[in-house]
Amino acid sequence: MHNIKATPCCVNVLLCCHDCTSYFLLIIEAEKNSLEQESYNIIALLLASIFCYTTKMKRYTVLTLFPDLIRAYVSESILKRAKEKKIIKIDAIDIRAFTTDKHRTVDQKPYGGGAGMVLMAEPILKAVASLKKKKRKPKIVILSAKGKQFTQQKARDLAKNYSDIIFISGRYEGIDERVKTILRAEEVSIGPYVLMDGDVAAMSMISAIARLVPGVINLESLAEESHQNSLIKNESGSVGLEYPHYTRPEELKHQGETYRVPVVLLSGDHKKIADWRKKKSK
Repeated sequence: MHNIKATPCCVNVLLCCHDCTSYFLLIIEAEKNSLEQESYNIIALLLASIFCYTTKMKRYTVLTLFPDLIRAYVSESILKRAKEKKIIKIDAIDIRAFTTDKHRTVDQKPYGGGAGMVLMAEPILKAVASLKKKKRKPKIVILSAKGKQFTQQKARDLAKNYSDIIFISGRYEGIDERVKTILRAEEVSIGPYVLMDGDVAAMSMISAIARLVPGVINLESLAEESHQNSLIKNESGSVGLEYPHYTRPEELKHQGETYRVPVVLLSGDHKKIADWRKKKSK
């Protein structure tokens, strides 16, 4: 990793080499008040033009119950052009394809009672396993109202550090908590509000991350990103809005391990369940 500083202009060019490949992520940062806008743009673009870089294709996969929603979104405008240039690859996988019953069941009632339905762990785990068979080692993100809030800094981190990300889109009351446990997934929320599904959240994250990948947008637009540094410095994650959900089966066996529903949710004691949910809310 090389940091090149040009003083007194306070322009930094950060070149990050990933996995000994020829991929270089170019990030230009400047202190907004140290330069006139026109001078800054000239210097930033001049520095950018010095370096030639090729991009290792980024891969983003969304596990969802409605893959056509994702496919429609990523088949237009900038994301479409980025896919055509083979800068990024975006897939949408139907979770129902990994069910085993004739009704293609993906959800069940929550243990401990409550409104709505919870997405079952088994179809999601099978979907992820099918992707990992292809020797992929992806970063796994669950879109959840109780996750840590997504920020511009998080978008930069994901764009820089991961070439393969799987987004698991929740629906209804959420996803069986054992998916997060087994996959060691990171829960992310796009804001302090609740959506009807995780598909919109997944699309928002892909949009924010993909535009930071070299070649997706033009260099001038990438240089403009530096003016958001003050925003990034002031960002902080917000608390979530939910507690963990569990649904059938009561005992989930996965790769020789047994994952059980917390006993309190099977007790029928509504006060204890309410106390547990309040304690587990993030």
